[in-house]
Amino acid sequence: MNDTARQRSLGVCYYPEHWPESQWAEDAARMAGLGLTWVRIGEFAWSRMEPEPGRYDWDWLDRAIATLGARGLKVVLGTPTASPPRWMVDRHPDMFAVDAAGKVRGFGSRRHYDFSHRGYRVECAKIVTAMAERYGKNPHVAAWQTDNEYACNETTLSYSEAAKAAFQDWLAQKYQSPDALNRAWGNVFWSMEYRDFREIGLPNLTVCEPNPSHVMDFRRFASDEVQSFNKLQVDIIRKHSAAPVAHNFMGAITEFDHWEVGADLDIASWDSYPLGFLSDRIPADAEHKRRFVRQGDPDFQAFHHDLYRAVGKGRWWIMEQQPGPVNWAPFNPDPLPGMARLWAWEAFAHGAEAVCYFRWRQAPFAQEQMHAGLLRPDSAPAQAFGEAMQVAQELAAMPVAGTARANVALIFDYASDWAWEIQPQGRGFSYFWLVFHIYKGLRRLGLNVDILPPDVADLSGYKLVLAPGLFSLSAPLKAALAAHKGTSVLGPRTNTRTPDFAIPVPLPPALPGLDAVIARVESLPPDVPVPLTEGGALVHWREKLEGGATVVESAEDGWPALVAAGKLHYLGGWPDDTALTRILQRACAAEGIETDPLPEGLRRRDTDTHRFLFNYNPVPAEWGGVSIPPAGVHWTVREPGV
Repeated sequence: MNDTARQRSLGVCYYPEHWPESQWAEDAARMAGLGLTWVRIGEFAWSRMEPEPGRYDWDWLDRAIATLGARGLKVVLGTPTASPPRWMVDRHPDMFAVDAAGKVRGFGSRRHYDFSHRGYRVECAKIVTAMAERYGKNPHVAAWQTDNEYACNETTLSYSEAAKAAFQDWLAQKYQSPDALNRAWGNVFWSMEYRDFREIGLPNLTVCEPNPSHVMDFRRFASDEVQSFNKLQVDIIRKHSAAPVAHNFMGAITEFDHWEVGADLDIASWDSYPLGFLSDRIPADAEHKRRFVRQGDPDFQAFHHDLYRAVGKGRWWIMEQQPGPVNWAPFNPDPLPGMARLWAWEAFAHGAEAVCYFRWRQAPFAQEQMHAGLLRPDSAPAQAFGEAMQVAQELAAMPVAGTARANVALIFDYASDWAWEIQPQGRGFSYFWLVFHIYKGLRRLGLNVDILPPDVADLSGYKLVLAPGLFSLSAPLKAALAAHKGTSVLGPRTNTRTPDFAIPVPLPPALPGLDAVIARVESLPPDVPVPLTEGGALVHWREKLEGGATVVESAEDGWPALVAAGKLHYLGGWPDDTALTRILQRACAAEGIETDPLPEGLRRRDTDTHRFLFNYNPVPAEWGGVSIPPAGVHWTVREPGV
């Protein structure tokens, strides 16, 4: 994953329709003076682009793009399909998504559409076609964004009539006959057998839990709907424009398969809100949240940088970077001075081509009044304005984006997250947080990590491969693991279901050459860890392993915890930090991978040319004879080959 070198640059999100046209030229001049390159516009402006059905008003957008372009700024033009206008819902009153409780999610904010509504897709194709025809050759439109934040506000899964009809058609295409579906789902259980695809409903409002196979197929269907909705727009844009197409993904969102959507894009981008994520999404203890309340978790942003770098096949951006307090989290602190700079440089160290701050000016009206920008509502500079200017000046000395190839690979699979959400077996078990836990362990050792998809077919460039919690191993990954010459660590819960969501026989993990089976499974309350003989413990999840495989680690009760056949390892539980560090250090030592255990809150990242240190702490950090201030960034030039 050694990325092709591209220019690093900064950008901002701007909403010309929110401000008097007399202000646009001054805004553009200040953006250029700040050192910005990119300006994203348009993604929520459908009502201004098409005020009435079929009547387009492009004049204002023409002038906005020309005003920005006159200052040398490049425009990212967003399709406005995340916020259809009021006349649209009057025209298609059944286009709303329906939640799992059967309640319609109506007009009055954004993302008020159902991916499965075919009439709405026709309307989307019309507006995207009109935009692409008008701006596809515009010299100032240098990139496109499709829609905005798929899955935001829990809008991927819909239980509408449109979704039901589309799901039934999807099932008919997949299974061809109700009998085949009944066998795959095990519908003989509880007399759930179907005679016709039109009998099949959506997996909500059942008396108790629905069939997990039914839910899993519904999740696959819903993901496919996102992918086809996005591809519809991408295909239209590419007919009229050679500019790259991106979508802005989000953090800790797994409702659809980003690998599949990313396959149709030129650039993967994501929206980074470190303080909001720490407050709202990360299941950390109170002490951790207090320590990093104004900085964000030291690993959460980096995980997504590496994930979207892979989703984008090496090309990735941050389309929205938090510059100050946000408005949507349970608590919204002000970032520690320096963090707007640190977050940008950490992204660049992971290979980002562009970091775009959200937003240019804080809005004085509507839902996001409390969301900070680079400017205050009165146009005075906010704190991050100066930090963005500093980054722009620093980029002049280090303009090229790229990152060093990692020795370590971590497999990430969206379908596995759906599977273990459907059947967690224990409160608190989450595939996403299991993978993130492993990633954090690698980062604490100072390692670069490449994140790979579940169908990766070649692992030859990696000395260490980790695959925690994979629902079912794909054929390409099985072959790649069999050919892998380095160390691999799989588990827990890896390869423990068939793609149809059944327990396979022979019993899992059923790995070639590994004489081990999972005899029993237990999920563990937070206050019931299983101690390991070498220290640390298994938490959340524990598998009791039988067989003749070499035992590498054992629990104090005598059951194997980590077993191996040569360099192939299977981990039968969720290790705590102590156990994980030991397991990872042992694996790295076996492959000659240098580890550099770092102090809390200090993180390292290598590019081909530089070594970066990032201090997420609210106090100075000492390392390698260097003192790094709070929210500080330190870099040194790497010697070739080091």
